[in-house]
Amino acid sequence: MKHCAILTMDSLENFEAYDHLLEQPLKALGWQTHMVSLRDQGVNWDDYQVVIIRTPWDYQDDAPLFLQVLAKIEASKAVLENSLDIVRWNIDKSYLKQLEAKGVSIVPTLWPEAFDYDDVQAAFSHFTCEKIVLKPRISANADNTFLLTREQVEARQVLLAETFASRAFMVQPFMENICSEGEYSCFYFDGQYSHSILKTPKDQDFRVQEEHGGRLTSIDAEEKLLEQATIALKAINELPLYARVDFVRHGQGFALMEAELIEPSLYFNMDNQSAERFAKAFAERMARLHQL
Repeated sequence: MKHCAILTMDSLENFEAYDHLLEQPLKALGWQTHMVSLRDQGVNWDDYQVVIIRTPWDYQDDAPLFLQVLAKIEASKAVLENSLDIVRWNIDKSYLKQLEAKGVSIVPTLWPEAFDYDDVQAAFSHFTCEKIVLKPRISANADNTFLLTREQVEARQVLLAETFASRAFMVQPFMENICSEGEYSCFYFDGQYSHSILKTPKDQDFRVQEEHGGRLTSIDAEEKLLEQATIALKAINELPLYARVDFVRHGQGFALMEAELIEPSLYFNMDNQSAERFAKAFAERMARLHQL
C-alpha cells in the first residue's frame, strides 16, 4: 500500500469538505490516505509518496508559511500535487492577466498598485456599473471581499484603506448574473473533464460559498461553457492534477472568474462518480509521471 497525505488545516469544523469520499476509491487502487495539517510541525514528508493539497483553507492568513511548507514537501521524497510552481503562479490572482493575454475571456478587472479613494470611485465610470467588487489578490473563501456602491465606498473609506493598506487587491464590476443565475464551476482531473455545478448565493448576498449560505446544483454544462473551460485549462503552463474553473455568464458567452488550482473544493458530493474519476486520474498520473 502506497501512502498519500491529504494536506488540510487544524480544524475543518466550520467548513464543508468532502475529501473523505476519496478514501475508499484510492484504497481500491493501492493508496492509503492520511489527513495532515499544514501547521503540523512534526510531520516527516518522506513518509509519503504523494502530498495532495486539498483543504488548508486558512493558508491566506500566512501565505509565506504556506509556501514554506510546500517547499519542504517538494524538497522531500514526496511528490506535491498540485506543484509548487503552479501554486506560486496561482496564489496571486494577477495570473488572470496572463490568461487574458492568451485569449481567455475574464471578468473585466483593474489592478491598482495601492488603495486610492479617487481611483476606486473612478472604477464605476470605467466599468459603467452601479456596483463594484474589491478583493485581495491573495484570498480564499471571499475573505476581505467587498461589494460596494459609490455611497458605500465613501462611507467605508477608512475601513477599505486599512484593509488594503498592505494587501494588493483588484477591482471588478459586480457581475449581476451571479445573483440572477449563479456561478458555474467545471472540474478537471489530470486534464479530463469530470463534472460541473452551479453555485447561487442566498438571498441578499453575493457570496456563493457554502459557508456563506450558497446553494449548489449539479448541472450538465452547456457546450459554450465547456469550450471556455477548455480554453482556460490549455492556457495554464503546466497540466495540474486538478483544476476548478469558475465562470459567470457575460455577454454572449462566459467570463472566467478564477482558475482554482491550489485548494478548491472539488464537490465530490455533487457527482456520485467524481471521487472515483479523481482516484483513477491520480493513480494513472502517478504511474505515468512519477512511476509510483
